[in-house]
Amino acid sequence: MGTSPFGNLYRETSDEDTAAAVDAAWVGGIRYFDTAPHYGLGLAEKRLGAALRSRPRDEYVLSTKVGRALVPTPENAHNLDDDGFVVPAAHRREWDFSRDGILRSVEQSLERLGLDRIDVLYLHDPDNHWEAASTTGMDTLVELRDQGVVRAIGAGMNQSAMLAAFIERCDVDLMMLAGRYTLLDQSAQDDLLPLALERGVGIVAAGVYNSGLLSKPVVADDAYFDYRAAPREVVDRARAIAAMCDRHGVTLPDVAVQFALRHPAVVSAVLGARNAAQAEGGLERYAAPVPGALWAELEDAGYVRPLT
Repeated sequence: MGTSPFGNLYRETSDEDTAAAVDAAWVGGIRYFDTAPHYGLGLAEKRLGAALRSRPRDEYVLSTKVGRALVPTPENAHNLDDDGFVVPAAHRREWDFSRDGILRSVEQSLERLGLDRIDVLYLHDPDNHWEAASTTGMDTLVELRDQGVVRAIGAGMNQSAMLAAFIERCDVDLMMLAGRYTLLDQSAQDDLLPLALERGVGIVAAGVYNSGLLSKPVVADDAYFDYRAAPREVVDRARAIAAMCDRHGVTLPDVAVQFALRHPAVVSAVLGARNAAQAEGGLERYAAPVPGALWAELEDAGYVRPLT
């Protein structure tokens, strides 16, 4: 379960709705919850921690992220955050992959979560900070894992090439890949996925809807793809896939959720939820029976690359 909506991504939501989302996910069997300081300037961590606090701590896995430090800016609290979250700009994000910055971020995350430990720790979007992230940043995560502060480490990004480079050069356990192994973008099959399988590194697939284009059975003209308006050719491709899904009695979102999980390197898929209905909807999509004939048809049509 992904929690960026808990940070009021694009629009406000309530404490009650986010708590109900966690309740519904828990009833449905979800035991892995992902968050980050970036999501709503700490609001998502606070809400997730509150919703999990009464659950047995050994029964679930929690991941959060470091690298985007939150620096107090009380003088801007009357403004709204300018990075997509409808929250007061009482903090600003500052890239920081230093040892001190990471340790401070972990301490602050634990305080916001109100929990005693974090299970998985990712470097968050270090695209433009390879040198610091791959040295000081990852060395600090290894130190925290060796000390037993966290159980697993890695990085979370919207690209596969740098994640592959981390696997090649660093001692990592998990990588969170957003949007690069989906029904519409299978580029991670060129570099990251084979390497992860070879090295025994788990891939957590996020962004399975490619920013919304694959999230509804009928693809809208104004659908988004990779955080911007989808090009016409991408919309047409999604609609062709949706038509195939419909002929086989499943929906485009059903297949989008289950597509990434077919690959043996992928150990989990992240589905964000804002409320109980969205959490339940994600569970239903995961459980929908997708016939093998559909996968074969998608491969024959060139929409899905064969698993190797």
